[in-house]
Amino acid sequence: MKTQITELFGIEHPIIQGGMHHVGLAEMAAAVSNAGGLGIITGLTQPTPEDLANEIARCRKMTDKPIGVNLTFLPGFAAPDYPGYIQSIVEGGVKIVETAGRSPEKYMPALKEAGIKVIHKCTSVRHSLKAEKIGCDAVSVDGFECGGHPGEDDIPNMILLPRVAEEMKIPFVASGGIGCSQQLVAALAMGAEGINMGTRFIATQEAPVHENVKQAIVNASELDTRLIMRGLRNTERVLNNAAVEKIVEIENSKGDELGIEDIAQLVGGVYPKIMREGDLDAGAWSCGMVAGLIHDIPTCQELIDRIMNEAQATIRDRLSAFA
Repeated sequence: MKTQITELFGIEHPIIQGGMHHVGLAEMAAAVSNAGGLGIITGLTQPTPEDLANEIARCRKMTDKPIGVNLTFLPGFAAPDYPGYIQSIVEGGVKIVETAGRSPEKYMPALKEAGIKVIHKCTSVRHSLKAEKIGCDAVSVDGFECGGHPGEDDIPNMILLPRVAEEMKIPFVASGGIGCSQQLVAALAMGAEGINMGTRFIATQEAPVHENVKQAIVNASELDTRLIMRGLRNTERVLNNAAVEKIVEIENSKGDELGIEDIAQLVGGVYPKIMREGDLDAGAWSCGMVAGLIHDIPTCQELIDRIMNEAQATIRDRLSAFA
């Protein structure tokens, strides 16, 4: 299937694996890219630019297909060494960067000078238009259903995608709550040029996370995620667990007086314990509502082949009947 996204990034299938903290390691990215999608290494999971350089080199030994690196631009005073990370990306020969969080405008000159294609993750039409204005090559439109940070507008993809299609000139992919072939077909119908999947790729055989994490996603339904940090305007969708229940309890008791310090131990620095050790109640961890559509733990090749084969069949057999 050829779309503007497959042509832009030089990939076989219009499926991108989004950046995920302590999930987007070399083996995850390589497995997705080898299966014909676009695998993404999560830059800030690596403690230093040197570590990112080593992770890129490790991934290069696993695949000769295109790969990308995610750079999330975080608010705060102690900013990561973004110039250093970008240098590692450039020197590693990576030609695709997925940006997220704050606007990447400050770093666009360095990325574009290196011939890097930039796809920015956006949760609104206005942010998508800003990304287009500053020179991004594509956007990943993240609906309210997503795991992680859905923004503060609460617009689901059935509305957000066609709205972006009305406004944008550069191509975009659908992100947030995506995990099956029907959603790929629907996204294409609403103007997207492909899909970005996060939670769905965690529940694959190659995902470098504890089996407890994968099984928790398979066992969850679409009703098992919670929104936290709404009062801090830093909303995050997470899988419900004991730690999340505690966070919600603290948020309810503190009300308008809530500060990040009140829940910091339950949301900060918990990913290694969860993803590596399988301690699911160690803290809050991102998970999309798409968990309700995840029923198995296939290889990345099996997953991508299934999505593409079923999508082609839907377009050919079901949709053509309505033409």
